[in-house]
Amino acid sequence: MPRGVAIPEIRQQLFAAVERLIVRDGPSRLTGRAVTREAGVATGLLYAHFANFDDFLVGYWIDRAFHVSAEVAGLPERAGRGTVAATLNQCVLAMPMETLLAFTRLMAFRPDLVAKVETVLGGGTAGLQAVEHAVAGYLAAERQLGRVPAGTDTEALALAVVGVLHHIALTGGAGSAAQRRIQRAVAALTGGATTIAAP
Repeated sequence: MPRGVAIPEIRQQLFAAVERLIVRDGPSRLTGRAVTREAGVATGLLYAHFANFDDFLVGYWIDRAFHVSAEVAGLPERAGRGTVAATLNQCVLAMPMETLLAFTRLMAFRPDLVAKVETVLGGGTAGLQAVEHAVAGYLAAERQLGRVPAGTDTEALALAVVGVLHHIALTGGAGSAAQRRIQRAVAALTGGATTIAAP
């Protein structure tokens, strides 16, 4: 990259690069040099925007947490439309699988960064809690409408949905097979397993 050439949205370019690296190679080999090489920029650019590599990872984590929260924010308002399984799947699969996989794997590999993330986002918000709360709120709304059985523990069911996302992100890939596994699990949890074809 020639000197003096402005690079638009360099932070997002670096965040996309670290995401690709985590998906492809896992989080254990992450370095500033690897990220900037993947992004196709000079190593110094990362440190021009972040105090150190941990600060960069916290920045990525916060950015993706905002993206995840935005994807699920309106879920409870969608109660009463479509089937419960289809609505949940549409919501959780709106998050790019690469983002879900990289975000979750980084959380598992660097739990020491949680405190720094929560300094910005607030307590209990560093992981997929936004998804858990939105799913619980949605299921509670559907329960009120009689589309989810009255005795359903919606908070426990929401936790199970998030558990599925964590498991697949940590053990599977980011392709269509992973999406189908999520669809089938969510459908089974919500009693709609027959609506999802087996892969």
